Parts: sequence; C-alpha cells; structure tokens
Amino acid sequence: MTPGEGQLTGHRRRWQHAWDVLALLVARDLKAQYKRSSLGIGWTLAGPLLQLVTYTFVFRRVLALQIENYVSFVFIGVLVWGWFQTSLTQSAGLITSSRPLVLQPGFPLALLPHVTVVVRLFHFIVALPFLALLMWTQGIRPARSWLALPVLILIQYVLTLGLAYPLASLNVSLRDTQHIVGVLLQLMIFVTPVFYSPLVFPHPWDTLWQVNPMVGMLQAWRSVLMQGRWPDGGQLTALFLAGCLLLVLGRKLFVYQSRRFAEEL
Repeated sequence: MTPGEGQLTGHRRRWQHAWDVLALLVARDLKAQYKRSSLGIGWTLAGPLLQLVTYTFVFRRVLALQIENYVSFVFIGVLVWGWFQTSLTQSAGLITSSRPLVLQPGFPLALLPHVTVVVRLFHFIVALPFLALLMWTQGIRPARSWLALPVLILIQYVLTLGLAYPLASLNVSLRDTQHIVGVLLQLMIFVTPVFYSPLVFPHPWDTLWQVNPMVGMLQAWRSVLMQGRWPDGGQLTALFLAGCLLLVLGRKLFVYQSRRFAEEL
C-alpha cells in the first residue's frame, strides 16, 4: 500500500467512525425521548397538530385571514419552523447537558450539534406523509417541483447547523444564552410567516425581516409543495452560501472553545 492509499484509508476509517457514532447517538436520543411513553413516536405529530388546530382557529376563524388552503399553509409553517426552532433551542444547552460525553477523552464533540439537528429532522420527516395526506384532501397533488425537497432539506440543515454550533459553545461560558435563545425564538415566530402571508407584513418593516433566513425557507417550501413551482434559485443559493459561511465560522468557534469545555463544566 502506497502512502497516499494509506492516508485515504485512514480518512475513510475516520469518516466511518464518525458516521457510526452519529447514528448511535441519534438512536440513543430517540429511544430516550420515547422510553416508557404510551403514545411513543406519535408525540412527533401531537405537538404540530395542536399548533395547527390553534392557529387555524385563531387566524382563520377569529382574525379571518383569507389564505387559500390555509390548513396546509399553516401546517407547512409549523413543521418547517418547528424543526428550526427546536433544533436551536436544544442546541443552546447541548454541551452543558452532555457533561459525561464532554469529560470522555477523545470523544468527537463536534458531532453533538449534528445529533440534535438530525433528531429533529427525523421528527420532521415522520410528519411529511401526514402533510401530504392533508394537502391531498385539499386538492393539492404531487408535482415535479417536489423533486426539490431534498435540496430544501439540505439547505435548512446547513443553516440550522451553522447556528447550532456557536449557540452550543457560547452557552458553556455564558449560561444565559439558552434562555435568551428560547425567548428570542418565541418572539421570532411572530415576524416569520408561519401562520400568515408575507404580503400582510407592514411597510417599511417588510424590508428588514428579509434578514430572517426562515422567511425565504418558508416561501420556498410553500412554493414547491402548494403551488407546484420550483423555488427561487437565486434566493436558495444565497441561503445556502450564508448557511455554509455560518457553518464554517460556527464550527471553528465550537472547536476552539471545546478545549475549555471540561474546565467550564
């Protein structure tokens, strides 16, 4: 075996080891969440469905928002925003709640944010068939644009992970981070078109909210699923590049700070 082949084999083994650890941790977290639960994985749908009923009643019946196929519209918002919000909320307290793993020598701590985002992605994917059934009942049929769904998942994954890394590391030295993140995300839902159309957002604030990456993500999801249209390529490219930049910088910060995690805990 040449030196180049040996190096390539070493890289493959490290990637395989990382993948095995990631799969093990994701399976562990999923089992822990549903252990001794009578409803089990059904809780994956229980929360989003409760939000769906609440938002539909308040914004369709009480405030009388006139949005076509509103039930599907708001359920897409609940699922997409829910994946983003819960991933970041849980990532903020990730390191402080994983003390045994942090103190374990040689453990790949950089995998932990992936675990959190993947677990929430699993919940998101489990709910997609119910969303498809719901849209079918409202006359929305599958379209070629649905082929873009893996791209949307990838972009949102990168964006979410890019924010999860710095939040997880900052909370180790600044324990208020997870509380601040929780409050901010609860407020952000009102400036994110989860249950209303972007068209109703008042001027001049409509230009400011474009810095919220979830505005573009929600528009892309609804365009693909409800309207049967391909998403805006320029917008998705910008979101993906922003996500990659956040991921690179956030991971570097995380790796740098990880040297002091054990001391801080």
